[in-house]
Amino acid sequence: MFILYSLLMALAVLLSLPWWLFQIVRSRKYRDGLDERLGFVPHRIRSSIRENPVWIHAVSVGEVLAISNVVRELRTAFPERSVFVSTTTLTGQKLARELFGKEHVFYVPLDFGFAIRSYLNLLRPGLLILAETEFWPNLLHLAKKRGTTIAVVNGRISDRSFPRYRRFRRLFAPVLACVDLFLVQTREDAKRLCAIGADEQRVQVSGNLKFDVRPSSATAITVDLRRAVAKDTPVIVCGSTTVGEEEILLAAFNDFLKHHPKAILIVAPRHPERFDKVAGLVSASGLSLVRRSVWPASGSLAGKVFLLDSVGELASVYALADMAFVGGSLVPVGGHNILEPAQHGVAVLTGPHTHNFREIARIFEQGGGLRVVSAQDLAREWLALIGNPQERGDLGNRAQQLFCEYTGATARTLEALRPLLQPPRKVQT
Repeated sequence: MFILYSLLMALAVLLSLPWWLFQIVRSRKYRDGLDERLGFVPHRIRSSIRENPVWIHAVSVGEVLAISNVVRELRTAFPERSVFVSTTTLTGQKLARELFGKEHVFYVPLDFGFAIRSYLNLLRPGLLILAETEFWPNLLHLAKKRGTTIAVVNGRISDRSFPRYRRFRRLFAPVLACVDLFLVQTREDAKRLCAIGADEQRVQVSGNLKFDVRPSSATAITVDLRRAVAKDTPVIVCGSTTVGEEEILLAAFNDFLKHHPKAILIVAPRHPERFDKVAGLVSASGLSLVRRSVWPASGSLAGKVFLLDSVGELASVYALADMAFVGGSLVPVGGHNILEPAQHGVAVLTGPHTHNFREIARIFEQGGGLRVVSAQDLAREWLALIGNPQERGDLGNRAQQLFCEYTGATARTLEALRPLLQPPRKVQT
């Protein structure tokens, strides 16, 4: 199965090579870390390698934040062991280097034997941890073959991926067999994982690590914004917005300004490569634009759109909001993390498409801590909530209470991982 997979991967890369070459020339996100992805281990991590290290793979920003407490606790409990973090995306790489130190962070190698072996040969990890559902067959197979213990943390099987996994269950079962322990977010995720071939004896429900993430609300950007925002000025923060949403949000804000002309809209696009595009949309809408990247941290923002064209600041900026809208939900992307505004006690709104966070959305909606709106009703909901401070405050307080009720996944995850943090098994060469 693994040989067939490698052949198909090689064929896919060969056929798509012109497209990849074009993207590498065109965009930094494909160019950055290319040597590391091809198996060239960066010199910056070599001096940090200790015996029996832990390798954690977290795809992008969300996964990096989710495992941040796990990394900190592992370093505290096992100071003699190195903890390395790999990422797939440029934004995830930047954040991981800030949180964990660049000497412990690298880009995950492509899922080819020659690239993966370079890292396995040098790191010789005793434990490989995958965040959420990064089931790369060759990585799992080769790590397992060398005696590395493998765990999945914060695991989930989305509505979109579940039918595909189930359809190819027979092919996928050998990949899942490489994993020693699955720690998943919900009972539904556990059920789905077993349905696609995982051994139910290896599956445990540990909760969602994102409930334990506590970004500071006193960052440099929030301090500057608090100074720039006049008292009683309505602030709406729209985070993780995606293609097709900004036009809707800008139109709703235009309607909102007719009643509250000093209001401020803070927009944080999900993908950094769209920053310039969104800036153009704001200008085309006739609204006044201020970009965070060139903002002098002074001057009035009243009646303007503040484009948060930065990475890693959104979670703290939510603390400034009277109302927060979490993107990827007005269009069928599947929604993004509502926990970041909820923990600040902010009134949270989303669109109807939240299947990527189905269990979290269900908890908050049923608990009265989330308002689901349509594109047509968005401006009306904003106006209703800003005009009713009691209702707005209750919505935010319920969200914060629900957030606090579901914490503890980090402790459960570490407890489950402890038996796996034993001396490495004999390496097979």
